[in-house]
Order: sequence, then structure tokens, then C-alpha cells
Amino acid sequence: MYYSNKKNVLQLVALLKAHGVRKVVLCPGSRNAAIVHTLANVEDFICYPVTDERSAGFFAIGLSLQGGGPVAVCCTSGSALLNLHPAVAEAFYQQVPLIVISADRPAAWIGQMDGQTLPQPGVFGSLVKLSVNLPEVQTEEEEWFCNRLINEAILETTHHGKGPVHINVPISEPIYRFTAKALPEVRVITRYQGLSVYDRDYNGLIERLNKYNKRMVVVGQMNLIYLFEKKYTKPLYKHFTWLTEHLGNRTVPGIPIKNFDAAVYAMTPERQDELAPEILITYGGHIVSKQLKKYLRNHPPREHWHIAADGKIADLYGCLTTVIEMDPFEFLEKIAFLLDNRPISYPLMWENYCKTIPEPELPYSEMAVIGKLIRTLPQPSALHLANSSTVRYAQLFAVSPDVEVCCNRGVNGIEGSLSTAIGYAAASDKLNFIVIGDLSFFYDMNALWNRNYSANIRILLLNNEGGEIFHTLPGMDGASRSREFITAEHRTTAKGWAEERGFIYRKVTEEGELEEAMKDFTASGAAPKPMILEVFTDKEKDTALLREYYHSLT
Repeated sequence: MYYSNKKNVLQLVALLKAHGVRKVVLCPGSRNAAIVHTLANVEDFICYPVTDERSAGFFAIGLSLQGGGPVAVCCTSGSALLNLHPAVAEAFYQQVPLIVISADRPAAWIGQMDGQTLPQPGVFGSLVKLSVNLPEVQTEEEEWFCNRLINEAILETTHHGKGPVHINVPISEPIYRFTAKALPEVRVITRYQGLSVYDRDYNGLIERLNKYNKRMVVVGQMNLIYLFEKKYTKPLYKHFTWLTEHLGNRTVPGIPIKNFDAAVYAMTPERQDELAPEILITYGGHIVSKQLKKYLRNHPPREHWHIAADGKIADLYGCLTTVIEMDPFEFLEKIAFLLDNRPISYPLMWENYCKTIPEPELPYSEMAVIGKLIRTLPQPSALHLANSSTVRYAQLFAVSPDVEVCCNRGVNGIEGSLSTAIGYAAASDKLNFIVIGDLSFFYDMNALWNRNYSANIRILLLNNEGGEIFHTLPGMDGASRSREFITAEHRTTAKGWAEERGFIYRKVTEEGELEEAMKDFTASGAAPKPMILEVFTDKEKDTALLREYYHSLT
């Protein structure tokens, strides 16, 4: 028997089967023929034909109530979908796991007087737990995206209570092309909730974890300090390679590797294969390193577990297999004494390799200034990194664990970088150092247009008269007319605004001035006023030095 050749349909049917959905209500139509044909010819499904969609939805509710598991109902495009609305509402308020599958016309033809078309994505509004619109798969990335969306939707039917979800499936002509000989092997994402050491699922996770020798933990941004009890530190630390950035702060049971961005960049293909993990565990928020993202996407582990209290799916590396809905520190402490006590060389392989990567030693430049500040920061203190170049350059230097690092990496925009840091400092008794580029500073100048700051603020303003990071874009032509628009070049200084707002202002334009200015800037004694140290650099030189440093690693 042959199935539809539409890859979004094949992913959908294969994942319904893999997640244990067995009962499917099928409504007639032409646009959904590819879905119906494929479902009807897979022996694992029990298919029920119902002509009237209004009845079909409620019939599916009855099937689910009798068996308890999710039931799917499939309809064609247009107003057929609207006839399922009453059943969707009932399923939502009765908390019945109903999967509504609607075929759809290509987006280009919606609202163009083509037959049986209306805007279908999100048509049920707040009456479904999740609504997804699948891509028409043409690339590997679109197939991964399609797979992730279907996994999310099916998992959501039983996540924090049961309820309906909507999966919309655009299907282009030709519809009646059945050439696939088998369903594809699909990536199935599973979610574990409320695990305890007495659960069979929990023990199964530990067994899976123990079979791997190359175990990696990547910790994203966490604005906190978590002190592991000593009894957990050694058992956890020795079993994993721990990678985190400065934004992860102190949330690792031991000393993590932080210079992995430069280390991954310098790896030979053979080294990349050798150091690739078999299992990846992640917790926390965003990771800045593009090199690590690229590396793990190109060298996917056999399993990727994401530990998060909200249980949401975050598939940053494109290989997520398991979501564990749990506080990550509780999870780590529970597994600490359940890991096989055998020698693991993998963490030492990473540590020894990363020790060979030197910190930059550069002449006067934006990077060098950031390095000088980091090396002379008083402890304890808070270091605020505005987005873009500053947060990336800071990662090249070692920061003391007694320095708390903050940055807006939720959406990663430059707006509000200064305001957030000023707000933090207003409630802090530490010295707060703010490293910010000129675009971020001038974009958020109104952060200083209030009275909610005091002398515990030290702003290091790196002014190279434009967006420095934009000059590193591949293919950026320095002579192009578009350059002035992309890089936002300017000739602005903060001097007048800083002095008007009551700041001590210092200006630095070359290496000789920097040494003395930095001593005053990082002095731990109380200053009479907040300070701004504006350092002027040359963006062309900054960009060249950055490239030179990375080139030297290889």
C-alpha cells in the first residue's frame, strides 16, 4: 500500500502512530484526501467515517471519553472546519484530549475567491490549548519544524490538564499522488511530568543516562546563584562536561568551561567528531554562542533532554528528544547518586582542549577595553552587558564567580539594555558596571532621564560611531551605499548628556589614557556621583582585530 507523498502528511500520520493515537474520525472531502487515504491505510488506526462535521466532533469526544486517550478528527478545508467549533468548545471545557486535523489550501490562495477557503490557522481562538499551522515541506529545516509542531500539539492534549488542539495542514495540488511506500522514521519528543525516584519512567531515564559515556550539560542564562551542597558537587561534576556562559552565573556544581565559543571555532573536523556528545542535557535560558549552536546542530547527540519547570518544548539544537518538567536543580540532585560510578574521560577531554585556547591579548580596541575592565572588576559587583558585541566579547575573558552577570537575552534586542541595568542598580547595594555600545546607549538615553539612580553606577560606553557587529556580517561591502543604513553611523558623544544628568564624565581615545581612567572607574570606594567612561575606538580596526584573533586560533 502506498501513502501520500506530502511530507507534512507523512510526518503527521507517523507521529500520531508513535504517540499512541489509535482512534480517528474521518470526514469526507477532496483537500483532506491525502490525509484520509494515508490514515485509512495504516493498520494501527481504527477509522470511523462520519459525514457531518458537527456530529463528527462530538462523536470523537465520545470515543475519547470512553477510552481516555486523545482522539483525532479530520476534515477538509473551508467552512467544514467551522462546523467542528461547538465540539471544540465542549472538549475545551470538559477537558477532553481532542486533536482537530484540518486540510487547507495554500496560503497564497486564501481570500482570493478560490473555493473552500477561509483563514483557518487560529480559527478556534482561546478554545484550544494549542493551534499549529504546518509548513508545506520543501527543505530539511521545514521538515524539522513540521515535526516539532506536531510533537508539541499532540503533547499539549494532556499537558497541565487535557483539552483540544488544532493542527492545520496546507496541501497544494496535486493532491492524489500516493507514491510513499512507508511512513518515515520520525523524531518523537516525550515529556515527563512530576517524576519521583519511585516512578518506572524515572528509573528508565537513569538507565538510558548510564549507558552513555559522552555526556554534556549546557546551561543557559540564569539570573541567580544556586549553591549545590558539597555531597552533590563531586558526583555530578565528574560525570559530565559542563558548558555555560557568563550569563549562566553560578548554577553549575563545579567550575564550568566558558571559553567554548572560541574553542569550537578552532576545532578540526576530527576534534569535532571526537568531542561530540552522545547525550545532551540543557537547562536555563538563552545561549549566546553561535559556534556552539552550529556545532551541536551539525553533530546532534543521540538524545537531548531539556529540564524546565514549565515543561515547554525548546528545541534550540534541532535534536530534542525529551522534556522533563521539573526544577533542574532538583533533577540534578536526584540523579547524583544514581549514576554508575565508573571513570569517564569525556569531561577531561573537553577541559584539556579548552585550556589550550588563549584569552585575547590585543592592542587598544573595543575587545581590549572590555578585557581590561573584566580583569579589574572589584568583587563582589554586578556586570551588566548590553546586547550585541559587548556580550559576545565579554565571553572571551574569565569573569570571577563573585561577579554577577546580567543581560537582556529574552529577545536579545538593544532597546532597554540601559534601563534594565539602571533599574537593577536602583535596588542593589553593589557597584554596578554597565558595558554598553554606542547604539544601545543612545537608543536608550531616556534611562537616565529620571532620578532613580545613585553613585553605585559605572557606565563603560564603547563608542565607535556605529553598530560594530554589523561590520562582521558575511558579504558586508565597506563601499556599499547601504552601509550607512545598516551600520547606523553617527558622530555623537555622551558628554553633554552625562554631565547634565550629574555623572562624572571621562573620555578615552587611546591606550595611554585608558590605564589611569580605568583605575578610577573600577575603584571599589564610594564615589560622590555615578560615572560614565566613554571610550572611543575605530570600528574598522575593532573588526579586523576580532577576525585576526579567531584566525589565530586555527
